[in-house]
Amino acid sequence: MRDAGRRSSTTLVAPGELVQLDDGVHAYVQPDGGWCLNNAGIVVGDGGTVLVDTAATTARARLLHEAVRSLSPRPVGFVVNTHSHGDHTFGNAEFAGEATVIAHERAAADMAAHGLALTELWPGVDWGDIRLRLPDVTFSDRMTLSSAGPRMRLLHLGPGHTAGDTVAWLPDQRVLFTGDLVFSGVTPFILMGSLSGTLRLLDRLRALEPLHVVPGHGPVGGPELLEENARYLRWLRELARSGAKESVAPLELARSVGNHPFSHLLDGERLVGNLIRAYAEERGLEPAAPLDVQGAFEEMVAFNGGLPHCGA
Repeated sequence: MRDAGRRSSTTLVAPGELVQLDDGVHAYVQPDGGWCLNNAGIVVGDGGTVLVDTAATTARARLLHEAVRSLSPRPVGFVVNTHSHGDHTFGNAEFAGEATVIAHERAAADMAAHGLALTELWPGVDWGDIRLRLPDVTFSDRMTLSSAGPRMRLLHLGPGHTAGDTVAWLPDQRVLFTGDLVFSGVTPFILMGSLSGTLRLLDRLRALEPLHVVPGHGPVGGPELLEENARYLRWLRELARSGAKESVAPLELARSVGNHPFSHLLDGERLVGNLIRAYAEERGLEPAAPLDVQGAFEEMVAFNGGLPHCGA
């Protein structure tokens, strides 16, 4: 179990790593990819820059901005939020006055509804002077960005990690920014989304035949990341079906599993939240239908033996 700890405002924050995937296309990777340490994408063209996701804290958003400036002096024309969660959106305000923020319409609604609630889960984190910056533009199914540089397709393929996920697909470079539909070396998380929906989405993303896959958290990879996440979810589905049949509560079931094929992944306490969603779907609840997220988080804390570590 990693120490949740507190980080003072004087603690230095390490910048993320820039990973070049193609001409003008970079991933910004924040190790180790655990809670609130998300990835971003930077796509630079002659007409400007598109940023896919921001960061959780003021300090991390500023480091991301510095990384963007190191690649191009041109302003960021667009910020694309892959979903509503604060680690991917709280840094939007860093680009105020510079960029147009785009998100799926459901993600925008969730951002407005939840505000800065993520900060309440980890009060010891130095969040900085974060301000809620909601999207300027929303879309329902798909949208294409081409004026700034490489052609980028924004696709909403249904509920997965949340109800309002967006993937950013560069068909010419075969680069896929998945947001939290995909994790790398980190336990997937579907509490606010859908097990069945994510499995369907992974099949659709595989059909794009990406060369590079930039997950929401963890190291960049290739299409094998899609299968690795699908393997976890198929295992989770069978575990949930067995537990539901025996009327074993999700927390009790998670505690009984012990070592399993995915024990090596970071943030293993997410198993409890994932089982809560999987049980709900076994009972016939619609994908991404609201659940008691606060209660589920408390059960994850109980499983973990304390507050999970947030590296933000």
